[in-house]
Amino acid sequence: MAQNPSITLYRLQACPFCERVVRTLDDLDLSYRSRFVEPMHSRRNVVKRLTGKRTVPAIVDENTGVTMSESGNIVDYL
Repeated sequence: MAQNPSITLYRLQACPFCERVVRTLDDLDLSYRSRFVEPMHSRRNVVKRLTGKRTVPAIVDENTGVTMSESGNIVDYL
């Protein structure tokens, strides 16, 4: 039985910055969960609780305790 992925990606549909992170996760063959968030910036409270910002993409890596946003930072981390 496969383990649950340790990485959760918070994203929007059709977001080019989110897709950049998805491509990197796929290229590195890393398993992850996708969570699509509220399109209206002011209502992205779940992301704000996690990262302190309402921007996406954002990831949470349960294995390392890393929580971050900004696609460039996430790609560098991965």
